Amino acid sequence: MAEVVVIGAGLSGTLMAYELLPQLRKEDRLSVVSQGAVYHFVPSNPWVAVGWRKREEIEIDLADVMKRKGVRLLTQGARRVHPTENRVELGDGTSIDYDYLVVATGPELAFDEIPGLGPKGHTQSICHVDHATHAREAFEKLAANPGPVVIGAVQGASCFGPAYEFLFILETELRRRKLRDRVPMTFVTSEPYIGHLGLDGVGDTKGLLESEMREKHIKWITNARVDNVAPGLMSVEEFADDGTSRKAHELPFAYSMMLPAF
Repeated sequence: MAEVVVIGAGLSGTLMAYELLPQLRKEDRLSVVSQGAVYHFVPSNPWVAVGWRKREEIEIDLADVMKRKGVRLLTQGARRVHPTENRVELGDGTSIDYDYLVVATGPELAFDEIPGLGPKGHTQSICHVDHATHAREAFEKLAANPGPVVIGAVQGASCFGPAYEFLFILETELRRRKLRDRVPMTFVTSEPYIGHLGLDGVGDTKGLLESEMREKHIKWITNARVDNVAPGLMSVEEFADDGTSRKAHELPFAYSMMLPAF
């Protein structure tokens, strides 16, 4: 009998468990360690942030799902891995032994790297459903009192697609509410060019995204470093390709969503 353990029950952890099941023998046991039993579908967070989905529509209780699959779900969370002992210390002080371990914990969101960044600061996030719910409340305040919007991804971010997705979702919802003309929009990104996506582009993403942003009257700043965020004001430094400072920007905003470094 082999003890197989997956730490993490988000998008990657649950899929990893499903992929492992057909490869295990009948006598093997698969355990998934998670923080709580509720799973939320991260790619739908941008919809929650503007009210296109309710929180409960993108959440599911893993307890019954894992039980039906024959997977042991441990909801205490993982505190520490002891690799020399093949042991995972759980959040409640108990432990689980393993023969094979998969770590699928997802990112640590580094809001603390930039003063004022994040839900505990002055910008919104769509990285977690809790953040998206908070972002929805902030969006409704924007709708009641329109003003400038700043969307993007800070230096060190490694996942840029959701920033573009949310940019266009937000723009669409503002048009639906007939507010777009009262909300100037700026996209701020550490990418060297629009559509880079951390991958040096995918096909013609540069041309496609620049065209869409021009058509929708969205300004952008690339090669950007966010220095700090104060209430309603973001300080951004724009750099040239050779690494020298090109321009400092003070961007006022009534609403901002910035992806952090992972």
